[in-house]
Amino acid sequence: MRINYLGSVWCLRAFLPLLEAGAPADVVNVTSVAGTVAFGPSGPYSASKHAQLAFSRNVTAELAPRRIRVHSVNPAFTETEGFPQTRLAGGGWTRRLVMRPERVADAIVEAVESGRAEVFVPEGYRLAAAAQALAPASLARLAARRGRWP
Repeated sequence: MRINYLGSVWCLRAFLPLLEAGAPADVVNVTSVAGTVAFGPSGPYSASKHAQLAFSRNVTAELAPRRIRVHSVNPAFTETEGFPQTRLAGGGWTRRLVMRPERVADAIVEAVESGRAEVFVPEGYRLAAAAQALAPASLARLAARRGRWP
């Protein structure tokens, strides 16, 4: 919570005077698909990313009149030094789900240039977020039967 959620809050509070002085300005929060889809094994991480995403959505509306745009970028599985997902994914088709960090960087630039408030990387994960929002109990039952999230 301190890094994912409060880090976003504290950074925005610290830089807000400079953002206002330099308006128009942009803020990008790299949230996560995990913040939109509950996934049993990553409960605390998902909760922290959900809080970060909720904060981003709130300040998007709050800061718009000040000409400060807030963008939330929701990447799915991304290979990083701190969390080497290709090693965890193993071989086969699951390895194809893991992206390179450069793809996320490109999405950040695109979000700012296009003015989009919220993007998913890859975009197809927006469907998983919509399913979670529309039928959370159904997804939870499915995950419980399978022992994991679909």
